Amino acid sequence: MSTSRRGFLSGRLRAARPVQRPPWAIGADAFVSRCTRCRECLRICPTGIVIAGGGGFPEVDFARGECTFCAACVTACAPAALMRHGASAPWSLVATISDFCIAGRGVECRVCGEACGMGAIRFRPQAGGMARPQLDTAQCTGCGACYAPCPVGAIALENQVEMHA
Repeated sequence: MSTSRRGFLSGRLRAARPVQRPPWAIGADAFVSRCTRCRECLRICPTGIVIAGGGGFPEVDFARGECTFCAACVTACAPAALMRHGASAPWSLVATISDFCIAGRGVECRVCGEACGMGAIRFRPQAGGMARPQLDTAQCTGCGACYAPCPVGAIALENQVEMHA
């Protein structure tokens, strides 16, 4: 884990999480150079998950809700920092479920599965124990619907490309 100098001096010793841009964002460097920080994508997002992040650039905050992939942010983006190409995926995010999941501690909780509209999280009975969540990454769209409802923060959304790197 690397810590930035600013993080060290301010007492934030956690490594910075990668910034998640809105769906269909162009490459990181091109995004920063093209985005004018007009905030139209923030204004238009029906679920309110697009926020002003570092430097005023738009970021997604799944603690506020889920992405419905309505593409309103893409339509509102005049400088074309968000560009949808045909049936291209909005991003390569998938949910991950950590060992902090309380089902592993014998507590009945299925809130993530109930929140997942894609049916990517299912619960399989375990011999002699509580049913645990099983994530079907092929079904997961990375929408974030499961993130905020998790009572223990056991769910993260990670870039699938980075996971396999």
